[in-house]
Amino acid sequence: MFQTFQVIARPEQGPPRLEALRAAMATAGMAAFVVPHDDAFQGEYVAPRDERLAWLTGFTGSAGFAAVTAQDAGVFVDGRYRVQVREQVAEAFTPVHWPETTLADWLCARLVAGDGVGFDPWLHTVRAVDDLDGKLSAKGIALTPVANPVDALWDDRPDPPAAPMRAQGDDLTGQSHADKRAQLAAGLRDKGHRAVVLTASDSIAWLTNTRGGDIARNPVTQAYAILHDDGRLDLFVGTGKADGIAGHLGNAVSVHDIGDFADALTMLKGPVAIDPAKVAQAIADTLAQAGVEMAHAVDPCALPKARKTDAEIAGAREAHLRDGAVMAEFLAWIDAEAPKGHLTETAVVTRLEEMRAATGELKDISFETIAGAGPHAALPHYRVTEESDRGVRLDELLLVDSGGQYADGTTDVTRTICVGAPPADAVECYTAVLRGMIAISMARFPRGVGGAHLDALARQYLWAMGRDYDHGTGHGVGAYLCVHEGPQSLSRKSDLAFAPGMILSNEPGYYREGAFGIRIENLLVVRAAPAIAGGDDRDMLAFETLTWVPLDRRLIDAGALVRAERDWIDGYHADTLAKIGPRVGAHVLDWLTAACAPL
Repeated sequence: MFQTFQVIARPEQGPPRLEALRAAMATAGMAAFVVPHDDAFQGEYVAPRDERLAWLTGFTGSAGFAAVTAQDAGVFVDGRYRVQVREQVAEAFTPVHWPETTLADWLCARLVAGDGVGFDPWLHTVRAVDDLDGKLSAKGIALTPVANPVDALWDDRPDPPAAPMRAQGDDLTGQSHADKRAQLAAGLRDKGHRAVVLTASDSIAWLTNTRGGDIARNPVTQAYAILHDDGRLDLFVGTGKADGIAGHLGNAVSVHDIGDFADALTMLKGPVAIDPAKVAQAIADTLAQAGVEMAHAVDPCALPKARKTDAEIAGAREAHLRDGAVMAEFLAWIDAEAPKGHLTETAVVTRLEEMRAATGELKDISFETIAGAGPHAALPHYRVTEESDRGVRLDELLLVDSGGQYADGTTDVTRTICVGAPPADAVECYTAVLRGMIAISMARFPRGVGGAHLDALARQYLWAMGRDYDHGTGHGVGAYLCVHEGPQSLSRKSDLAFAPGMILSNEPGYYREGAFGIRIENLLVVRAAPAIAGGDDRDMLAFETLTWVPLDRRLIDAGALVRAERDWIDGYHADTLAKIGPRVGAHVLDWLTAACAPL
């Protein structure tokens, strides 16, 4: 009931749109133009109005960009999307492996001194522009802000989202927005900053204890905000969006029309802090043109938002128990129905979303449900469409990655399910992935350790087999906010130290193109580690598991496990049965009891 996948462009529509863009570029004297996936708020997910990359190319992934010259059109994607992009774009576009090939290198190989590269300054961050400009200018190539030609060509572009803002109660957040503003304002004063400009939708939602509905699956409002060093907040939103929460916001929060934001920037007294990794170049340009002194600083909401309060952690635990009962019912249904041969990927998605909605607590799903059968499971971010829908067949794997948005928490869980007999090598690969997931779950580590330090624990067994996966091992997760939340991540790219209260996914995988895909995902919360007898009193951290959903024992090679891994699995299943059993009906309980039997 929540599946609202929208096809912005089909492959055959790409070439004529590309030629129209090239004509506009030639008229404007641009040798190249860059089309990012990002919007003016620099979020990972965008409203239909801002799906410029999909409109032009047909590629619907949540990360990537295109660069267009008179002869070439590259679509830059990372390892998650390299199969998907080939299926979605026409031959007029060339997939480019990114970040192995950088945008600067690609452009420099095709342009000459004196050429100009156009970009929409609202869609690129200060940091991205500085980096690209430095590399292009060294070759005599100019990077020039322009009015976006894609917007001019997109005749049926959707209207801006207009969902109302809602208050998120202090009982769920664990802290009033007045206290949050006061704490952040004190930080501004300590640094000598008069104000900070905020553009990240989830940061503004966290700071104001509000939620919205402007971005599908992400309960946020597209807004800008200026927090002053005395705790006052100027909030810029679409007309009428905040009308229903005036009492919640109070007198210290002034609501303005979003169209007044640029003018408000020019009235500020510096130094004004901006996060160069999140703030659009157009904002920095506006401040600079008005003579407002700027200071680069990290979004002050990012770390406090990541460190969940006790109330948010308690809510996450309850949301995962509720969701675990849904998943038990769903997996029991899959085991009963899939072998009959009548299920399709669409039917799987629809049934799971119906089950979550039946709880009466679901606000939305937390992202488009992934249900990939057989070779589709090898596409890490596969989304079923009418054209791609296939049957769930015997002797294949079914990968289901899904989650729910509840008022008390956000869930994200992946299970790989064996339908019939497992394909060749599937048990060996699944067991290696599972061992990596267990290694993360059992990890103890001192303060100061980040994702880059732990990521190898999840990959070690695949590496020993000469295998790997092309995505991070885990991402941060919000508290009834975005399912992908920074700055914390479990990735070789992140050295940000983990801190108590951070919630992360733990999702190693393995993908064999054309055959099968495997991913196992639980959510974890960082907690203080219990003391160990004989330890040396170091301040250690560990992970608490939030997700309670059975693993597919048919895919586990128990003989390949060491004792600690077998004990972890048996303990996890015993806890799952104890926590979820009382929440399901008798027929599901019978299935759950068998699924959670000791190895």
